[in-house]
Amino acid sequence: MTYFKHHVFFCTNQRENNEACCADFCASEVHAYAKKRIKELGLNGAGKVRMNKSGCLDRCDEGPVLVVYPEGIWYTYVDNSDVDEIIEKHIQGGEIVERLRLP
Repeated sequence: MTYFKHHVFFCTNQRENNEACCADFCASEVHAYAKKRIKELGLNGAGKVRMNKSGCLDRCDEGPVLVVYPEGIWYTYVDNSDVDEIIEKHIQGGEIVERLRLP
């Protein structure tokens, strides 16, 4: 058994030289929202969910990205409502959100 049921990594990297990066899409703010939401739902902590910032996940050309482990499911998102859907359907319900899933 892993320490967390789900470990979610949000790329919050800022690239130089005007290269596409997740920070251009307010990734740090969206991560903070997701972390707050997980706490509000009582889903944070050991045996539950951990929301982490990460450095570059090397998929910046696909928009802002996050990855959910242990499944290894990659998502993109536009705003907080997309993150709400990932939390509700994937984290709570165990269902992959296909419309936001990256190949």
